Amino acid sequence: MRLSVIIVTWNSERYIGQCLDAVLAQDPGAEAIVVDNNSTDRTGAILGSYGGRIRTIRNDANRGFAAATNQGLACVGGDYLLLLNPDAAPCPGAFAAMTGAMDADRRIGALGPQLINPDGSIQPSCREFPRPVHCLYEFTGLAALFPRHPRFGSWRMGYFDHVSRREVDQPMGACLMVRRTAADAAGSLDERNFPMFFNDVDWCTRIARAGWKIVFFPGARVVHHRGVSVRQARLVMTATSHLSFARFLCKHYGPSPAALAAAALVMAALPVRLVWQSAGVALAAVTGHE
Repeated sequence: MRLSVIIVTWNSERYIGQCLDAVLAQDPGAEAIVVDNNSTDRTGAILGSYGGRIRTIRNDANRGFAAATNQGLACVGGDYLLLLNPDAAPCPGAFAAMTGAMDADRRIGALGPQLINPDGSIQPSCREFPRPVHCLYEFTGLAALFPRHPRFGSWRMGYFDHVSRREVDQPMGACLMVRRTAADAAGSLDERNFPMFFNDVDWCTRIARAGWKIVFFPGARVVHHRGVSVRQARLVMTATSHLSFARFLCKHYGPSPAALAAAALVMAALPVRLVWQSAGVALAAVTGHE
């Protein structure tokens, strides 16, 4: 089998049908595996309507993104593995273009397409691997003041236009194609340290350290409704994101003083961000606007 697509979903009734229709239209021979993390909306019924065209794994609890993805990875048969968010829909020909690019260069272990917003604008989707110094730039406001600066804006790659093909550290996991042999070399997602966030960053780090190239490929486009799952539990997701960031720094740069200081800075910034977001949630409840 050439391609296996893994989609982890939770309460995605608004988008999961669009996602699956786009996937099945790409390559009827592709294997589509959907892991449902105990959705309580109509997601289950929608998945059931696809019958044997997809394989569905239903969890009786929300196990988190990494654990659910590993469930899918454990039963795939493709030479290429594609992680795809349920709020993402590949444009026609995207899968063929992505596999073609990887066929042409056997050194590519992972590849990310150009993500676009629903209005057609480009969605920045690549980052450098986070380093301790990035925390200084982010939490002192330097990255916000100088987003395109090659140093201060380096983590979010504000200097990159996301139009040209290039090697990168980490394309967004919303749509990430990985060569089966590269995935085998890197191992599964680290669900213990990164149940929801930074699991894709950690995975790409291990793929790169195993000697594989990681490439941003604008020859394939995918529409992405960003942050749909996160908005359903914003405050919890924010706390989880900060914790995962701190764990990433400690795992890959610890126990150096710089890593420990950066991790402490990440966690110290969390209460401020939670207060700010709580105020936003309260205002949205009053005004009726998110």
